[in-house]
Amino acid sequence: MQDGTRLAAVDLGSNSFRLEIGRVDHGQIHRSEYLKETVRLGNGLDSQRNLTPEAMQRGWEALARFGERLSGFKGSQVRAVATQTLREARNRDEFLLRARTALGFGIDVIPGREEARLIYQGVAHMLPHNERSDAERRLVVDIGGRSTEMILGQALEAEQTESYRVGSVAWSMKHFSEGQFTTQAFRKAEIAAKAVLDDALGRYTRDRWDVAYGASGTIGAVGDVLEAAGGTPGLVTREGMDWLVDRLVRAGSAEKVRLDGLRDDRKPVVGGGLAVLRAVFDLLDIEQMHVAQGALRHGVLYELLSRDDTVADMRSATVLRLASRFGTEPAQAQRVADVASELFVQLVPAARAAGTTTRPGRALRKLRWAAQLHEVGTQISHSEYHKHGAYILDNTDAAGFDVSEMHTLSQLVLGHHGKLRKVEAALQENTFALQLAALRLAVLLCHARRTPESGALRVAVAGERELRVDAKEGWAECYPQSAHLLREEAVAWQRAGWRMRLTGC
Repeated sequence: MQDGTRLAAVDLGSNSFRLEIGRVDHGQIHRSEYLKETVRLGNGLDSQRNLTPEAMQRGWEALARFGERLSGFKGSQVRAVATQTLREARNRDEFLLRARTALGFGIDVIPGREEARLIYQGVAHMLPHNERSDAERRLVVDIGGRSTEMILGQALEAEQTESYRVGSVAWSMKHFSEGQFTTQAFRKAEIAAKAVLDDALGRYTRDRWDVAYGASGTIGAVGDVLEAAGGTPGLVTREGMDWLVDRLVRAGSAEKVRLDGLRDDRKPVVGGGLAVLRAVFDLLDIEQMHVAQGALRHGVLYELLSRDDTVADMRSATVLRLASRFGTEPAQAQRVADVASELFVQLVPAARAAGTTTRPGRALRKLRWAAQLHEVGTQISHSEYHKHGAYILDNTDAAGFDVSEMHTLSQLVLGHHGKLRKVEAALQENTFALQLAALRLAVLLCHARRTPESGALRVAVAGERELRVDAKEGWAECYPQSAHLLREEAVAWQRAGWRMRLTGC
């Protein structure tokens, strides 16, 4: 990417929305602007896990202001990511529909482990790079509004990632709901946090890391308060946290807290965040933690530098790992992917020469990934394996993918076999319908688990919701079972409101 190019990352967090704009300079990104809005989206989840109208309105207004600042940016220069609150919200689609319009760009809801991976990228890129630092084994902790991410990594590589449903907003609402600080409330909050984080004991043991770093809101806020009180800049210690708890308990409530370095917008959530941080220190035997300068938004920016190549390669590697984990047959997966790709470029000729930054190119790439994963459900059961496969993909944290991308793959896997009624809503989107047609025909042609005859079928879009399939002369006589399956396929599409005209079979 050219020096001087502007890039922007938007982080839709549970407590705050943040906009980071930077300029590329010899492979580094230097901040040119930073905006933060305290939205408290996480406070707006009701008992049914729906965002309240008031919370959604706060979010839309903040994103509209960000959108004005991003006027003139190209789509390839901006990425917006949403985290735990929107992972949880049942009505997130309602929020996102208007949110994307307000911002002017797409918004990716990312899985917890993907959030953790991007956090590590942000932290690692903002640390010094030298032989000594690259050998350093790092523990990175990020306590957000409704989730806490933990990562083990070295240099720029995240090796172990996890996300836990515990955060400053959620814990403040649950254990300090009236804003009252008491010793008993802190004790209960810490015990409850340890119960959620207990799994980390076996994953992030003290012998696996050399230095602990803390990213983002809670840890940065605690570090600021301790520094203002005379502590070592950029360092959080057990003693410092004990002192801070004592000061909060003496104040009695969030509104009465008067501490240098503690911003007003942080006061309502400092109790919950501090309780979670103390639980992390106790569980992982941490004596001190360095406040990192990098965060999620910085990780997003650095991936924008090389998103098309680096992230595409990462996604391809993720797909191969998933296929291997669930025991798919590599030769069949590759066979179906190759045939589906060839059929799709017949339906969408622009995809043949398109790069991965174009819509046809991205659609072709996703089709190949779905084809490679179409049999992952067979590890559970051959009966209705397509449904098992869709469930796996909808509930898997996959490096490089956001939630909506994984859902698209899951819907392709779900729809590649059997009746089409189960993906009827997705079929309203034309690109998805063409992807699915190519995948179903490829699976049909490869049903005997061998490479089909080259050029056996020619396919084309014949009109609105209409496809034409021309079989090679003599093909139906040579492959009667395949021809029978093709005729059944035409019936399936007809029942779904499409027409598939067949010739030669």
